[in-house]
Amino acid sequence: MPRPQETQTGTGTETGTETAPPTPVPLTLRLCLHALLAGLLILPAVKALTGENPAAIVAAALLVAAVYTAGALNPRVPRARRAAVLWLVALGASWLVLLALSPDGLWAAFPLYFLQLHLLPFRWALPAVLGTAAAAIASFLVHSAQVTPGSFIGPLLGAAVAVVTVLGYQALYRESEHRRELIDELVATRAELAAAERTAGTLAERERLAREIHDTLAQGLSSIQLLLRAAQRGLPAGSPAAPHIERARAAAQDNLAEARRFVRALTPPDLEHGSLAGALERLSTSSPGPRVRFSVSGTPTELPTPYEVALLRIAQSALANTVRHAAADRAEITLTFMDASVTLDVVDDGRGFDPVTEPHTDAPRNSGDGGDGGFGLPAMRSRAESLGGTFTVESGTGQGTAVAISLPLPALTREGAAA
Repeated sequence: MPRPQETQTGTGTETGTETAPPTPVPLTLRLCLHALLAGLLILPAVKALTGENPAAIVAAALLVAAVYTAGALNPRVPRARRAAVLWLVALGASWLVLLALSPDGLWAAFPLYFLQLHLLPFRWALPAVLGTAAAAIASFLVHSAQVTPGSFIGPLLGAAVAVVTVLGYQALYRESEHRRELIDELVATRAELAAAERTAGTLAERERLAREIHDTLAQGLSSIQLLLRAAQRGLPAGSPAAPHIERARAAAQDNLAEARRFVRALTPPDLEHGSLAGALERLSTSSPGPRVRFSVSGTPTELPTPYEVALLRIAQSALANTVRHAAADRAEITLTFMDASVTLDVVDDGRGFDPVTEPHTDAPRNSGDGGDGGFGLPAMRSRAESLGGTFTVESGTGQGTAVAISLPLPALTREGAAA
């Protein structure tokens, strides 16, 4: 049996003379078919040595073997339908010559069944198999003086067994390929999930470190600098302690700048090369769902990194919920700077939901703007409350959803804005 060059299933769709290769067959089965046909050709040749026309029968058997070998070694046979048909026609014609000379040639019909079913589409293979079986029956009737039911049942039963065997093998192969594809997809999905978890863990750890540095080290150095400045102002002119206080204040200032550089280095990629307003603007323009408009109200103030990270993440989560669940046409993100706080509002005109009916999840399970099975809004609330802020959701069925986050500005940020 010719060896397929690819591993696709079935005979495929013809493109010119090229076709998708037939179902691959293991090497063991191909060798068994070669050995079967060789044995069935040796049988009439050996028996002919003790009968009539031995040279003609041996020559016919060698002709069948030569045609079969030529096709088995031709790489175009399993790939080109025209080449496969021509080879099978030549093989069948040489077999008919042997069949006309020797009744023992009919046994070679069985490997021919498998070749026809393997290389031809089923709508062509079935008539070819029936024609081969009819030729075998005709040969038996011509060479045998006695007609028995077995002369009809034998070739037809062999053809039926070949059809069932080939169809069963192809079905098993397709099922095996399907399971292999599912396993490959599962492995790829697990790898992607693991990579996503590692990335999420890395980002979460970076945010935690940035928050810790800002809330402890940076705030402490800022307080030390303010206290040293106040002490410096309270010293009398020409005090010998003034130079030491000035050096201490300069060292605190340098270390504060270094701490802020650490915090900025741990900032999420969306905030590395711009402000929070710029990151929110890019988020609104890259949204794959509804049209999103972004606006800034008030005088922008440089926010601590944990504040920027929290507001950006909440905006991303709220907008993701809008895209996945709200079926909204428009959405709006508003960043508002006030004297003592900063507020982020995300509003959409989607289908909304009723918070009263689901007070524990803050999000609908089957529809509306809540995402992640009811865990999106609690995560946003937790981020806001961890910074001393407030988180509110207003929604109604068919009335859209509004998410508002308000964070109090730290005292140092307010002082810097006033200055």
